[in-house]
Amino acid sequence: MIVQNGTCYTLHTAHTSYQLAAGPGGMLLHTYYGPRLPDGAPNLADSRPPHGDPGCWTDLLPKEFSAPGTADNRTAPCLPEYADGSEAADLLFVSARMQKGKPALPGLPMFRDGDGVETLCVTLRDEFGLEVELRYTVYEAEELITRSAVYKNAGEKPLTLHKAASLCLDFAPGCYDLITLNGTWAAERTPERAPLRCGVQSVGSARGVPGHAHNPAAILCAPDATETAGECWGFAFVYSGNFLIEAERCDAGERLVIGIHPYHFHWTLAPGESFAAPEAAMVYADGGLGQMSRRFHNAIRTRLLPPRWQDMQAPRPVLLNSWEAFYFDFDEERLVQLAAAAQKAGIDLFVLDDGWFKGRSDTSSSLGDWAEDEAKLPDGLPGLCRRVGELGLDLGLWVEPEAVSPDSDLYRAHPDWAFAVPGRRPLEIRRQYTLDFSRPEVVDAVWQQLERVLRSCPIRYLKWDMNRSLADVYSAALPAARQGEVYHRYVLGVYELQRRVTETFPDLLLENCAGGGARFDCGMLYYSPQIWCSDNTDARARLLIQYGTSLIYPGCVMGAHYSAVPNHCTGHLSTMEARMAAALFGTFGFELDLTGYSEEELAALRPYVAWYKAHGGLVRGGELYRLANPDVSALGAAWMVAAPDGSEAAVFAVGDALGGAHGPASLNSLPRLPLRGLDAAALYADEAGERYTGAQLMAAGLPLPGARGQTPACIWYLRRVDAHMDE
Repeated sequence: MIVQNGTCYTLHTAHTSYQLAAGPGGMLLHTYYGPRLPDGAPNLADSRPPHGDPGCWTDLLPKEFSAPGTADNRTAPCLPEYADGSEAADLLFVSARMQKGKPALPGLPMFRDGDGVETLCVTLRDEFGLEVELRYTVYEAEELITRSAVYKNAGEKPLTLHKAASLCLDFAPGCYDLITLNGTWAAERTPERAPLRCGVQSVGSARGVPGHAHNPAAILCAPDATETAGECWGFAFVYSGNFLIEAERCDAGERLVIGIHPYHFHWTLAPGESFAAPEAAMVYADGGLGQMSRRFHNAIRTRLLPPRWQDMQAPRPVLLNSWEAFYFDFDEERLVQLAAAAQKAGIDLFVLDDGWFKGRSDTSSSLGDWAEDEAKLPDGLPGLCRRVGELGLDLGLWVEPEAVSPDSDLYRAHPDWAFAVPGRRPLEIRRQYTLDFSRPEVVDAVWQQLERVLRSCPIRYLKWDMNRSLADVYSAALPAARQGEVYHRYVLGVYELQRRVTETFPDLLLENCAGGGARFDCGMLYYSPQIWCSDNTDARARLLIQYGTSLIYPGCVMGAHYSAVPNHCTGHLSTMEARMAAALFGTFGFELDLTGYSEEELAALRPYVAWYKAHGGLVRGGELYRLANPDVSALGAAWMVAAPDGSEAAVFAVGDALGGAHGPASLNSLPRLPLRGLDAAALYADEAGERYTGAQLMAAGLPLPGARGQTPACIWYLRRVDAHMDE
């Protein structure tokens, strides 16, 4: 709900409020973001302390959106350059309008329109021609507010944007911690928390994709905020390219800016032209990090994912991916043998990974030539699909559409379609180049190949991979003055191809991947309901990776697979139960060679597959409670997913490093794990028939795994029962 009081605008969700108001001289001030204000609350800008001459306090007031060069010396969300070379702008309030629903951002993903959605559009203008429309969309039930900015040249001469961020948010002076999700390949999204110090701290990417090092999301929170208490503000950028998140602490307070990274970004607007910046999403919670996460999870599930996959009760297939089983070394007979073993384990979907297209036997060739390798698949994909279907399984496929090998028919025919700087030898990474998706004809050509493949037989799942950072970013199709547009136009090209895939094949399950989790962001989730979380499938490593990911993203979007031991990535050994617990939390699947499994070993997998099929709706759609968080040195974690009404819950505990509420495990005593999110007055039963009251489970808890063994684990399913029923 949006309430206007003069030039003060208050945006209400069910439990939070955000307020902005036009102040003296037309400055747009940010006045509040926190617990919901009472109806009819006053303009909080009127309560700010006086500072005398307005010219002296523009650098101290909390501004809603500012530009450099006019006495606000904090980090700015935008940087325009006018035709005369000046880079100053004074963005002042012009008008505001409210509307039901939300306007589109052409070519860009965003949280979806629908019932209960309202948007406030505020126009700011600099007298020399830059106009910015700030858009605030309120999702009242989901506790979510999204922001975007549309930049327009309202002047008579061209102007160039060197920075065009989406969100700027000022806080009154205080102490805050900054949490970012950082890491590297095979160790993505490790949370790092530190007090916000004076100056500017930032995370970002100039790789062309968000990358493994930093995720396009951040959290500001009170220093004493925990999982269950304290103020938290969470932010996520709905974008899959270069990004920059800046947090500044200065004498005026704290400022957060989120947007496209200004590296190699120059966008010239002719008179009348506009540039739409991507959307940023934000939630507030005063009930700790757990409450903040649950609000983001609910908003992503219900307002961002493709509508076809928003029903968390709808089955998701349990899949087996061929990669860690065979890598490139396979033929049709080996694939069918693997699919037959998968069928015996109760698996639904067989995914053929890299190596299926012509001439592809290692990483040195063939990317860009999306046609079957007849030496491996003599009857092509239709023949393999038929044989897999006879076993009762569906077929899935791996592609890397943005890549091209120098040794490929596509590159030999169109070498200018790959990024290359004139006069420089292009850099091969993984013995491949990146196609220039800023060019519509390149997107069209790749789409024609993908459409043929996807129409050739019933392919139910597509894994879209992207395995290298962009380099030599230069488009042969654009003049020198417009090369600063290429990174962003590339992302728009990726979105366009994913739009065509998902709209043409609406029942296809698309899973994004970028060398694991290098493009794990809300932009990708608009097109694909799941993303491969990390190439590291080791259960111990996944505890930390999936914990960090869960701060913003729900488990239903995390690609998570059970894999072999010793693990291919880390060499670690862990129990079946530990590997299952880590994988069952995400989009459950398998990543190993089952052809060597005995009948008994395959039978041992079936109960877990059956468990996921029975309780997957709860795991995907329930509310997450992180009960014991891992860290870099710990080997364990515990978490649970509870139905919003407390009717059922799934609880997972992994590792002998868990201390629980009563100290570390020992040979003489077992710690216990207190639960959350249950009905205290209700009676619950586990799968063995043991009964507990909700109060008992939340106070005394369940017994944790003991200290013996290699990464022990437990999985519980609890359901609310009638105390008088004899079950």
